[in-house]
Amino acid sequence: MKKLTLKSAVAALALIAAAPAAMAADLVIGLRAGPDSIDPHWSTLGSQAEALRHVFDTLVDVDEKLQLKPGLAVSWEPIDDTTWEFKMREGVKFHDGTDFTAEDAKFSIERIPQVTGPMPMTLYTKYVDSVEVVDDYTLRVKTKGMAPSLPNDFTRLFVVPSETGMEAGNEEFNSGEKAIGTGPYTFVSWQPKGDLVLERFDDYWGGKAAWETVTRREIPEDTSRVAALRSGEVDLINYVPASDYLAMKNDGEIDTFVSDSVYILNIAPSVKDEEPQPIKVNGEEVEGNPLQDLRVRKALDLAINRDVLVNVVLEGLGTPANQLMPEGFFGYSPELGKREYDIEKAKELLAEAGYPEGFEIDFTCTNNRVPGDAVVCEALAQMWSRLGLKVNAQALNGTVFFPAAAREEYTMTMSAWGTLTGEAAYTYGALVHTKDPEKGFGNFNRAGYSNPEFDKVFGEGAQTLDPEARKKLYEEASFIAMEDRALIPTVILQTVWAANADTIEMTPRVDQETRAYAITPVE
Repeated sequence: MKKLTLKSAVAALALIAAAPAAMAADLVIGLRAGPDSIDPHWSTLGSQAEALRHVFDTLVDVDEKLQLKPGLAVSWEPIDDTTWEFKMREGVKFHDGTDFTAEDAKFSIERIPQVTGPMPMTLYTKYVDSVEVVDDYTLRVKTKGMAPSLPNDFTRLFVVPSETGMEAGNEEFNSGEKAIGTGPYTFVSWQPKGDLVLERFDDYWGGKAAWETVTRREIPEDTSRVAALRSGEVDLINYVPASDYLAMKNDGEIDTFVSDSVYILNIAPSVKDEEPQPIKVNGEEVEGNPLQDLRVRKALDLAINRDVLVNVVLEGLGTPANQLMPEGFFGYSPELGKREYDIEKAKELLAEAGYPEGFEIDFTCTNNRVPGDAVVCEALAQMWSRLGLKVNAQALNGTVFFPAAAREEYTMTMSAWGTLTGEAAYTYGALVHTKDPEKGFGNFNRAGYSNPEFDKVFGEGAQTLDPEARKKLYEEASFIAMEDRALIPTVILQTVWAANADTIEMTPRVDQETRAYAITPVE
C-alpha cells in the first residue's frame, strides 16, 4: 500500500471534498526509544509498555492524568481483606478471532514471574498469592496480605491468550507468531532499533482507531528526530530536546504539545559495604564506602543547584524535585520542603566525613531514556567538581545501562523513574524498600539501601485498607527515605511533542506515552 502522509491526506481531502472518514491515512511517529521485545511481560521500561499497549490491552487502564479507568476489566472490588474480584469485559476478541475470558487474564498474571527479562515485571504481581477463575468473566485474586493498590499495579498487566503457553519466548513474540492481543492494532513487523509496523484492528472493542496503519520509528538521536519531522519523513515526534523547543514553538509550520510528566531524574548512590566501582583519593582506593556516610550523601545533595538544572540545562522544561513523586501524588510528603543549595555547607559536611579534598567517583547515567538525561548528567558532574570531587561521568544507551545496572555494576547512577500508578507503594516499594524477593519489594533497589524504620512504616501502609491512614503512613515513609538520602531526586521533567502544523489533535499525557489510537487527524 502506498504511504499517504498527513500533508498529502489533507491536500487530497481539500481537492476531492471527501468526508474525513473516507480517507484512511497512515501515521508515522519518530520516537526516541522503542521496545526491546514484543513480549509485553519482558520489561517494565516505559518505552516498552508504550509501544506494546497498541497490540495488548491491560486489565486496568489510566487516563492522561493517570486516573484509573476500565480496561479489559470493567470493574473491581475487594470482597474481603485478601481477595479482589475483577469483572471482565464481555464480547472482546483477540486478533486471531478467539474470545477473551478470565482464563486469559489468569494466565497472564501467572506468566509474569516466569519471564526473565532485564527489568522484571514482578513489580506488578508482587501482592498476588493465587488466581481463581470463577466464571468466564469473573476473576478473583488472592493476595499476600492486604493489597489496597492491586488495581493500580494491574495498569501494567498486559493480557495475552492463555493458548500462548508458558514456554513462549522472545523469538515467538518478535516474529509475530505469539504477538496476539486484544488491542486497537495488530502486529505486522518489527526491526529492533528500527520500525514497529502496526495495522488497525477493526474489531477492537473500543472502536476503530483513526489511522489504518501506524509506524513507530525509533530515532534515538535528538537532532535526527527533529530533522525527520522537518523533512516530512515522520508526522510526529516525541521528546523534543530543550535546545529545539523555543524554535519549534515559534515556528508557524510546527505545532508543539507540552505536558508535565511523572518522570524524575534520581541519583542512586550505592551504600554497599564494597562499592561496585572503586572510590579513590589521590589515585588510591579508599577503605570502606564513603557513600554509606549520610554526611557524604547530604553533601552531594546540597551541591546540586536544581534551579540551574531546570532553567539553564533544561531551558525551563522541568521543575525542581524534592522527593520521588510529584506533588499531589498519594503518599507525597508535605513535610519535605524545597531542596537547599549550599555549596559551603556541602564542603563542611564532606570535610567532617573525612574527605576535605573530595574523592574520585564513577557516575553512570542514561542518554536516551528521557529528554535531558545526558546533559543533566554532565551538569551534575560539573556541580560536584566544586566540592573537589573528580566525577567520571558516563552517559550510556539504555540497552547497555539497564542490564548492567540490574547486575549492580555501578557505584552511583542516575536514571528516570515515573510513579505510573500515582501512589507511593509503586515507587518506594520498588526503589527504597530492602530487597525482599519473597514479598516482591526492592525489585529495583540496586544501591543496597536498607532502613528497618522505613520498611516498618511502609509495610504498615501496604497492609492498611483505610485510604487516609495509608496515605499518612506512606507520607511518613517518604519523609524517612528522603531525609536519609536513600536516593537523591533532581528534577521533574516536562515532555514536548511536535507535529506538522494543523495536522493532528492529541492530548499530552503525564506518563509521556504516545498512543497512536488516541491521536486523530485534524478535519
